[in-house]
Amino acid sequence: MTPIKIAIVGGECTGKTLLCETLANALPGLWVPEYLREFVDRHARVPALEDQAVILAEQIEREARALEGATAAGIPWVACDSAPIATAIYSAMYFDDHSLVALAERHHATYALTLLTDIDLPWEPDGVQRDGPAVRAEFDARIGAWLTERDIPFVRVRGHGMTRSACAVAALRALQSASR
Repeated sequence: MTPIKIAIVGGECTGKTLLCETLANALPGLWVPEYLREFVDRHARVPALEDQAVILAEQIEREARALEGATAAGIPWVACDSAPIATAIYSAMYFDDHSLVALAERHHATYALTLLTDIDLPWEPDGVQRDGPAVRAEFDARIGAWLTERDIPFVRVRGHGMTRSACAVAALRALQSASR
């Protein structure tokens, strides 16, 4: 059985990582942590233009390894904490670099479902990686438009605490039921 792969995307401080952890605990599955967070922690800085392609490629590679492991272990789904399209959109926002979009678009076709975390949670500073509510809102608008313009089905995950988690769990369970 090939696991179902889902993307969890959204602006900064929208609960993507917590949502992945919650899904992993609530349902049998695993999640791929966001490589960008590791990059920032390791280098103690935000990425530069020349780092963007490396970050995108590493996220794709980590997803592939997780999918192989999930397949071997019979795990039914893999959640990806952010997706390469996020790196591509941020690269366009910060550096006016659109070179990563085509690869990220092709990769996004490998997800069975996209969960878009809403910006309805309070923004909180978190080291050098956080830019603020205005950047979060701009990214949310861009990723929402990107998904809509390409007719990519997505579920917007809203609410706080258990309401947010229940929305995501319901979307994943509906997808699992439809794929049986």
